[in-house]
Amino acid sequence: MPGTTTKTQLNKNLIILHFTVFIWGFTGILGKLIHVQSVYLVWYRVLIALVTLYAYFKFNGNNYKVTRNLFLKLFFIGALVGGHWILFFQAIKSSTVSVTLVCLSSITLFTAIFEPLLSKKKISKLEILAGLFIISGILIIFKFETQYTLGIVLGLLSATFASLFSIFNSKLVKHSDAPVIAFYELLGAVVWISIYLLFTGGFNASMRLVPADIGYLVILGTVCTSLAYVAGVSVMKEFSAFRVALITNLEPVYGIIMAFLFFGEMDKMTAGFWVGAIILLSTIFLFPVAKTRLAARKAT
Repeated sequence: MPGTTTKTQLNKNLIILHFTVFIWGFTGILGKLIHVQSVYLVWYRVLIALVTLYAYFKFNGNNYKVTRNLFLKLFFIGALVGGHWILFFQAIKSSTVSVTLVCLSSITLFTAIFEPLLSKKKISKLEILAGLFIISGILIIFKFETQYTLGIVLGLLSATFASLFSIFNSKLVKHSDAPVIAFYELLGAVVWISIYLLFTGGFNASMRLVPADIGYLVILGTVCTSLAYVAGVSVMKEFSAFRVALITNLEPVYGIIMAFLFFGEMDKMTAGFWVGAIILLSTIFLFPVAKTRLAARKAT
């Protein structure tokens, strides 16, 4: 039955997305373990991912050619991707994995605002209400975690960038293959970061890696980037950017649990952090329930 096939495919994509988000949650742990500066970390990460995808295309004989117009779009979106990752890892190094991941949850708020504006659709009052609760949670964290102000600001900027490229990708994936989108966006990220390093004298001895970093970067570049990025883009064929953003907010849950297991970070967090985090995460999890009930009420 066609309906059953569609439902099965949706469930499959939902599982893929949850698995992808779990992998993304692990990137924060790797970012904390890798010693080089954030911009170098991302440069290595994206370069490894790009080589991995290129090898994938060559091994399978897949065509990865695109039109000039699409190439330029993906190339410039790559700047957002690279910026998001640099801000994300710098936020971790300026605060903690837990603080950064909770701030990254604001991607739901930014997507609720940006997606209707970019798609020229009416902004949902329910989404804005959820966004206000998310803001209140973030403000509480700001108030009690003042020593991490820089990390919080960087985390919020990282979420803004992630929201924007997710919205763009949700449109592009309808007409292009996810691996192709990922390849050219990662290419763009490598080029833009390289230009930045070139003009700032960044290609220097600071880029040297200690042996332990190499293994972490290989995992980060292959599993957590090329594989996870392609999977994350591919599910956007079935889901809206807002729904993907909503599920992506499980990343803080996975990441905070892993941060506790690896670094014992829960001992460093104040009561105010947990109050803000609970408000923020509760809003994220209760939003789909409220949206479903509101839709049912309008239908009756």
